[in-house]
Amino acid sequence: MSSNPTVIYSQRRQQQGGAPVQQQPVPQQQRNQQPVQQQQRNQAPQDNGDWKQNLNLPAKDKRQQTEDVLGTKGNDFEDYFLKRELLMGIFEMGYEKPSPIQEESIPIALAGRDILARAKNGTGKTAAFCIPVLEKVDPAKNIIQALILVPTRELALQTSHVCRQLGKHLGVQVMVTTGGTSLKDDIMRLYNPVQIIVATPGRILDLASKGVANLSACPVLVMDEADKLLSPEFQPIIEELISMLPKQRQILLYSATFPLMVKAFKDKYLPKPYEINLMDELTLKGITQYYAYLEEKQKVHCLNTLFSRLQINQSIIFCNSTNRVELLAKKITELGYSCFYIHAKMPQADRNRVFHDFRRGVCRNLVCSDLFTRGIDIQAVNVVINFDFPKNAETYLHRIGRSGRFGHLGLAINLVTYDDRFNLYRIEQELGTEIAPIPPTIDPKLYTA
Repeated sequence: MSSNPTVIYSQRRQQQGGAPVQQQPVPQQQRNQQPVQQQQRNQAPQDNGDWKQNLNLPAKDKRQQTEDVLGTKGNDFEDYFLKRELLMGIFEMGYEKPSPIQEESIPIALAGRDILARAKNGTGKTAAFCIPVLEKVDPAKNIIQALILVPTRELALQTSHVCRQLGKHLGVQVMVTTGGTSLKDDIMRLYNPVQIIVATPGRILDLASKGVANLSACPVLVMDEADKLLSPEFQPIIEELISMLPKQRQILLYSATFPLMVKAFKDKYLPKPYEINLMDELTLKGITQYYAYLEEKQKVHCLNTLFSRLQINQSIIFCNSTNRVELLAKKITELGYSCFYIHAKMPQADRNRVFHDFRRGVCRNLVCSDLFTRGIDIQAVNVVINFDFPKNAETYLHRIGRSGRFGHLGLAINLVTYDDRFNLYRIEQELGTEIAPIPPTIDPKLYTA
C-alpha cells in the first residue's frame, strides 16, 4: 500500500462505501475565508522556515546503524502532514527520519485502520503508535481519547515518557497508571484533564469499573507487546476493557512475536486489519550471539572474566528466578563491580528507583528476571548476558533485544550448561539464527560504537 496519506484516506473512504476523495481546486475567495489558524496548519509541514532553526535538538547520534532501521523508503516525518508542534517534539527527541515500522504504520494509523504489526525489538515501535495517537488527540477535549496498554509497569513508565516528550509542545495530558501504586492518587489525577492513558490492564480495568476512568468515548486502543497482553493472564481483562470502548474504535496491535492466540483475537475484534510484517528474520542484524559451554559452578568465574575483557557501556544479566537474581547481584558486588538488581517481587517504589537510576547511567550492570525483557529501551546497553539460558525462543528473542537498540551494535553472550544443550539447538532452529561458540577474543567493533 502506498505510504501517501492522501491516497490512504481515499482508499479508506472507498472501503467504507463512499466516493473516493477528489482533490479539486478550491476557489481563491473560498481559500481566503479559511481561518488563519487552519491556513497556518495546512502550511506547517511544508514550511521549512525559522521554526526548525529554533529547535532544541539533542547531539547527533553518530553510532553505526543497521538495515533494521535504515532500510526505509526515504520518507520524512513532514510527509505525514503532522501538526507543527508534534514535529517539533519528534525532532527534539532526536528522530531524524522514520524507521521502517514508522513508515509503514504512521500513515495507516492516521487513516483510521486497525493494525496488526510485527517488527523487531528496538526498531521504533513505540513512536510508530505514539505519533499517530498524539496527532489525532484534541487537547481541548477533556475526555480520554486513547488508551495504550502494556504488560509491565516499567514499560508503562517508559512509554508514557516517550509520549510526553513527543507531545510536549501540544498541551496533551498523558497519565500513567499501573498496579502497585496508589489507587487514590490515580483517582485524584482523573479529576483533572487526561487525554491519553498509558496503563497495565488490571489497574485501568479497576479504574474503569469504578466509573473513574470513562472509556465510552475513547476511540483508540493500542496494545504494545500484544502477544503478552493476549496471554491467558491478561486476555479476559483485555476483552472486558474492549467492551467499555465505543463500537466505532480503532485497535492497534504491535509485537515482535504473534503466537496462535493472537489469531483468535484478531478474528473476533479486528476483522480486516492492515497487517505489517517486517520480520524477514527474527533477530536484530546488529547483535552478535555467542555461547560459552561450562558447568554451573563455573558461571560466576566466567562472568568475572567477561567483565574484565569486554568493553561494556552497560549490561543486562538475566536469571531464570528472582532468588538467583539477588544471589548473583550480591556475588557481582563482592567481585568489585557496580551492580543493581530488579525483579517482580520488589516493592514498586524500589523498582522505579532502580529502573530510572540504571537508565540515567548511575550503574553499569543490572541483574534481572524476565520482568525486564519487554520493550525496555536503554540505548547505552551494548551487552546482554544470559547467566541462565532461557527455556524458549520467545524469551530469548526479547532478552537479547535489550542490546543493539534502534539499529545499533550489540553483543549477546549465553552461559550454557549440559542441561541447556537441547534448548540451545531448538532456539537456533526456531529463530533461524546461529549462536556461535565464544572465541578467545571478541572484536570490540562487533558491539561498540
